[in-house]
Amino acid sequence: MFELNSASLIEWSRWQFAMTAIYHYMFVPLTLGLSFLLAVMETMWVRTGKEEWLHATKFWMKLFGINFAIGIATGLILEFQFGSNWSNYSWFVGDIFGAPLAIEGLFAFFLEATFFAVMFFGWNKVSRRFHLTATWLVFVGANISALWILVANAWMQNPVGMEFNPLTARNEMDDFWAVLFSPTAMNKFFHTVTSAYTLSACFVIGVSSWFILKKRHLEFARKSILLASVFGFLSILLTIFTGDTSARDVTRTQPMKLAAMEGLNRGQEGAALTIIGFPVKDAALPSGRMRSVEYGIAVPKVLSFLGYHDFNAFIPGIEDIVNGYTSHDGKVYPSIPQRMANGRLAIEALKTYKTALEKNNGLLAQEALETLRENYPDFGYGYLSSPDEAIPPVVPVFYSFRIMVGLGLLFVLLFVVSWWYAKKRKFHKFRIIPYLAIACVPLAYVASQCGWIVAEVGRQPWVVQDLMPTNVAITRIASGWVITTFWMFALLFTLLLIAELSIMFSQIRKGVKE
Repeated sequence: MFELNSASLIEWSRWQFAMTAIYHYMFVPLTLGLSFLLAVMETMWVRTGKEEWLHATKFWMKLFGINFAIGIATGLILEFQFGSNWSNYSWFVGDIFGAPLAIEGLFAFFLEATFFAVMFFGWNKVSRRFHLTATWLVFVGANISALWILVANAWMQNPVGMEFNPLTARNEMDDFWAVLFSPTAMNKFFHTVTSAYTLSACFVIGVSSWFILKKRHLEFARKSILLASVFGFLSILLTIFTGDTSARDVTRTQPMKLAAMEGLNRGQEGAALTIIGFPVKDAALPSGRMRSVEYGIAVPKVLSFLGYHDFNAFIPGIEDIVNGYTSHDGKVYPSIPQRMANGRLAIEALKTYKTALEKNNGLLAQEALETLRENYPDFGYGYLSSPDEAIPPVVPVFYSFRIMVGLGLLFVLLFVVSWWYAKKRKFHKFRIIPYLAIACVPLAYVASQCGWIVAEVGRQPWVVQDLMPTNVAITRIASGWVITTFWMFALLFTLLLIAELSIMFSQIRKGVKE
């Protein structure tokens, strides 16, 4: 189970899963946010009886349905890869990781899918109030589905509520509520969902702005922009707030990720937050994976405040984490070489424990078990061949974080000016605003993907933080099969994306049926 595999197999398995996840997450955010806007629009129709809200609901529902269908196809392939490409991972943590995914599939997804059918095909077949209830339940189901998936992902970032079973070499859940309500899970859920709402608001404003430029359906476009801009403004404020709480959680649970986000090599008290800079190779640094940030513009002490809400707090850099350090809250972290030694002790103790049981040597088995439990928090480090492997790729994490934050600030401006533009009906003036809104649609997707790059690339080399590196998690199959299926999926997903965009553009050009 725990033998290392070829570099080709590891890299292609990584790329295949990354490609599948990127394509899948192109569809998820719009489902999460647009379902809420649909529910609000239909509520307005049921309460007021105004046909304009009915027409708006049916128009946006068509775009929602197209997006929903393609998202399901990519999501199913993503889940199958846990068994086909990551069987060691599935064995090691399946008892924990599988639980939230099972709940998501059996409860949340079926809730969402069942009432989606009523919502999409139930017009004039069920009562208004029953149809409205179905629409709200689609929104609830989609977001509950996101909750369980993000709980599973958060556990990989911060494994809690479990105990390792040496007899089976599996982690077993011993505290369901600790897994569900861990700070990492809650922060990840709210930050991801509110960012998805932001993307959906950008989408609605962008499509509505196209109608304004074409001088079609102006009142429909105006009301859609008013609703989406308020929704988007509240969503981006919550995204910023949850981003702050996520930063504090990452500081405590994944300090190496924070250091990579900042390109911070040496720890500082009162560490500055870099606004912009260029990470470059520096021969003077102790590791070829580290980068020096040149031409950086930074705000003094802000990084320390984000990490601990203390402007003078110590934030460790990559060198500190590699060499060992004491955190601001007094916790002592050993060096990476020491953690590698601890991990190897744990791995060897696991082998000794199993051998001792086979030979009925109870005393040796007990000693090995104690050594295993003592060193298990560093179990995954035993599979690293050098401390450098614990350093994630700095350049993509550094840039992705700044792109994500910068675009988030742009969206704040978009929602404010779009609301003013629609409220004042300045359609014959300030035509730059609808062009800005249209441009922000693809930019919202860029920001969303950058957020996941920070989260996932920033935690490398770990598939489960500190417990399992990626090179141990893969399935031992011929790399040629992974390469072949990579290109098959890449072609399939590209065709699906082209099909979705073509159908969506066709529906948008048709406009709103009145």
